[in-house]
Amino acid sequence: MADMASDLNQTTGNRPAKYREREKWDKKIEFILSTIGFAVGLGNVWRFPYLCYKNGGGAFLIPYVICVVIGGIPMFFLEVALGQFTSEGGISVWPKISPLFTGIGYATTIICFLLNVYYIVILAWAVHFFFASFTTDLPWASCNHEWNTPACFDMSKIHENGSESLIGGTAGSIKDASVEYWEHRVLGISSGIDEVGSIRWELAGCLLLAWILVYFCIWKGVKESTGKVVYFTATFPYVMMTILFFRGITLPGAFTGIQYYLTPDFSVLWKGQVWIDAGTQIFFSYAVALGCMTALGSYNKFNHNFIKDCTFVACVNSGTSFFSGFVVFSVLGFMANQQNTDISKVAESGPGLVFIAYPKALAQMPWAPLWSVLFFFMIILLGLNSQFVGVEGFVTAVVDVVPHILRVGKRREVFIAGVSSISFLIGLSMVTNGGMYVFQIFDYYSASGMTLLWVCFCECIAVAWFYDVGRFSTNIKSMVGFRPNIFLAISWSYLTPILTMAILLYSIIQYEPLAYNKKYEYPVYAQVFGWALALSSMLMIPIHFIYYHTKTKLETAKESDHPHDRKYSRAPPRDKDEIDMELENGLP
Repeated sequence: MADMASDLNQTTGNRPAKYREREKWDKKIEFILSTIGFAVGLGNVWRFPYLCYKNGGGAFLIPYVICVVIGGIPMFFLEVALGQFTSEGGISVWPKISPLFTGIGYATTIICFLLNVYYIVILAWAVHFFFASFTTDLPWASCNHEWNTPACFDMSKIHENGSESLIGGTAGSIKDASVEYWEHRVLGISSGIDEVGSIRWELAGCLLLAWILVYFCIWKGVKESTGKVVYFTATFPYVMMTILFFRGITLPGAFTGIQYYLTPDFSVLWKGQVWIDAGTQIFFSYAVALGCMTALGSYNKFNHNFIKDCTFVACVNSGTSFFSGFVVFSVLGFMANQQNTDISKVAESGPGLVFIAYPKALAQMPWAPLWSVLFFFMIILLGLNSQFVGVEGFVTAVVDVVPHILRVGKRREVFIAGVSSISFLIGLSMVTNGGMYVFQIFDYYSASGMTLLWVCFCECIAVAWFYDVGRFSTNIKSMVGFRPNIFLAISWSYLTPILTMAILLYSIIQYEPLAYNKKYEYPVYAQVFGWALALSSMLMIPIHFIYYHTKTKLETAKESDHPHDRKYSRAPPRDKDEIDMELENGLP
């Protein structure tokens, strides 16, 4: 059959440009690996274990599982189903579902772009640590370096002193060698966001390398690039994690750390913050409200049984979070044992865990450089997978809006290069002396819990109440051969929107201004900029809703004033079955 794209008016010279057909996954396993690679990221390693320890140990699994069942899984299924049914990316899917909510597509695309800009900076840090690990003595293990201050101490001093005074009593006058390496050598951190300083060219080089890797992971599309890279990037971190697990549990103090991680404290279940932490972690962990799961689902064949695959991915995602706790807390238990201190003094979350606490523990192990290389290689793969799938999701969203422009010749590859270049230039602001402060603003506001929860709430309302949840279930049946479980329909209609709105309102009520390291308070203009990042996506939904509603009313009023023009100005009404048939056949 002749390519429909040959009828396009796009030309190259005197010859018509070829309009590429939309790709599909080469094999079913590539969809599974890509979704695992995107969903399973750094948050599974540095956030979930700490939240579990902080919020009652094993007792935290109760609110976590409840939020997974009524929040994470329903949203995950919904976004993948939308993509597979319409074969559209994050923006163009919504006009086919509910034109009033097309703003959801713009919101998710903005969030995805901002996330891609700052998330890759973590990769740059990891690349730096990875290269720094190729040495006989890890540079963050001692104080005899040019970046160290007189207040620096290392673990050898503790062993010689045999006292806890270096950890507790004089904490205000000393600073750990790993902290000084992180702040002085890696970040060169300034006193505040007002003091931007200069670009840390070493980090800038790491950032450039990360973007080059991302580009070549996706430049040829899901069939030739993304779908092939994930065979390694989505699986090898589990090899690394397993090696680190068995190394961790053989260390002295490991089981004390695991005990802290799992010991249940059921009294905390009455605290609202525990449930908020569980719910927020779920929506981060399942990578919803970014448009990327919709993009990944859109490359499935129409009759692919995504329900079976998504169930498997959900189990792997949550299972990885739980397993990573053993990897992290076995090593933290060892570090607490070596320092003769309580594990609460060494347990951290976020970058502090990956770039301070864990490296400090690695430095105390025999063959420390080897374990450091393995650990940071795992971190790079986890971050790289999430990053390049995130960029693929953004690119898919934009390309599907203007396929006649960007799916012609090599324009898609050029567009990806342009997006990568612009993102790299913005990211340079985060590898300056004041870059950590800029990074934290992006992290706290642009892809925050509030933005994701708001989008998830609107997605449920659009699908369940405007498009109709029964109709959506019928669409799923046309793809997989059976209607989804009634519980999913109930979740989309009631449970998930109630959960997301409850957490969103609680987060707004309990909002606290951003602070770095619990000490530095951001100036007002920096917080205003942060809120501008958050609202740049959140406001897209109500703005477009009002715009489309007003536009429709004006068009209706105009037709009423000129009834003789009605038959030319509007197509005849169609029933739902006709529209569904068009969607199933991939028609616009």
